[in-house]
Amino acid sequence: MYSPNFNYTNKTVKNLTLTAEARTIILNSPLIPKWKVSLRKEALIRSAHSSTSIEGNPLSLEEVSALAKGRDIIARRKDKQEVLNYLEALERMPELAKRTPFTPRDLLEVHKIVTKKTLENPKDEGIFRDRQVFVGNRITGEVIFMPPPTEQVSELINDFFDWFNFPATDELDPVIHAGITHYELVRIHPFVDGNGRIARIMASLVFYERGFDVKRFFALDDYYDNDRRAYYAALKSVDQKTLDLTGWLEYFTEGIAVSIKDVKNKVIGLSKDIKVLKEKDQIALTERQMKIVEWIVDKGAITNREVREMFNISNRAALNEITKLINLNVVESVEKGRNLRYELI
Repeated sequence: MYSPNFNYTNKTVKNLTLTAEARTIILNSPLIPKWKVSLRKEALIRSAHSSTSIEGNPLSLEEVSALAKGRDIIARRKDKQEVLNYLEALERMPELAKRTPFTPRDLLEVHKIVTKKTLENPKDEGIFRDRQVFVGNRITGEVIFMPPPTEQVSELINDFFDWFNFPATDELDPVIHAGITHYELVRIHPFVDGNGRIARIMASLVFYERGFDVKRFFALDDYYDNDRRAYYAALKSVDQKTLDLTGWLEYFTEGIAVSIKDVKNKVIGLSKDIKVLKEKDQIALTERQMKIVEWIVDKGAITNREVREMFNISNRAALNEITKLINLNVVESVEKGRNLRYELI
C-alpha cells in the first residue's frame, strides 16, 4: 500500500492554523442565505476558469461565467467543452463524494467527464494510459517530468487508492490529505491527458467528502493559476527517489491558506458593511438586490443609471429595485439631482 513520506514543518503548521481560523470565521458568518448561493456559483466559476487556464485554455473569467449561465460564446469548440466538462465535474461533487470507497473505476468516470469530446483520440477518455507520456515545454521541447512507466500505472493506482480509502488516512488533516492526493495523481500521471485537472478535482473531492468545504465557497485553483511557474516548480521539487512531500505540502498548504483568506475577507466585508444583519434577523434579498449590494460594497455607491445598465431594464424598474432596498433599510440616497447615488446605510 502507498505510504506518503513527509514531515510537518513550522510553515506547514502555521498554514494549517491560519486556514482553520479563516474557515471558522467563514462558516460562522451570518450570511444572508441567498448569498451562499452567489458565493458558491462564483467559486465554481473561478475554479473552472483557473484549472482549465493552467492547462492552456484561453477563455477569460467572463467567458467561463457566460458558459456557466448557459450562454454561448465565440470560441473554439474544444475550449468551451473543456470548461463545460470541468463545471460538470464540480457540480457532481456531492454525488461523487458519496462513493465510499472511491475506487479506480470511479476515477475513470471522473476522467471521462473531464475529457469528454476534447481528446484527439476519444478512446483515451475514461481509460488509464496505454503508452508513455511526459510533461514538456511546448516551445523548447524540454522534458520537464517523466512519469512512471505505463506498465506500472495500474499497480500504482491500486496502491494509492488502498491508502486513499484506508481508515487511518481520515485521521490526517483534510488539507494534508488533499495535498498528498493532488501530488500523487500528478506523479503517477495515469492518463494520456487531463492529469492536472483530475488531480485538482480529486483534491476538491477530498475537501468536500471530509466536510472541509461542504458549502463550496473556496476557489482553490486560483492560487496555482496566479503563479503557474511556482506551481510547477513546487511539483517538480519533489525528489523522485525519496518522494519526500514536505516542500510540496508547504506550498500546497500556503495556497489553501491564501485562498481561504480571500474568501474570509469578502465574507467579513459583506457582513460588516451591510448593517441589516441585526442580531439574529436576516433579510432575504433577491438576486438583483444582492448584485446591487455587492456593487456598492465594491464601488462605494451606485446610481440609477448603473442599475439600469447592470440588468438592461427601464428607469422605472431600476428605481423600483432601489426603492425596495431603501424600504428594507439597506441603502440610502446621497446628494440630489444629477449627483444622486445610493450607499449602504
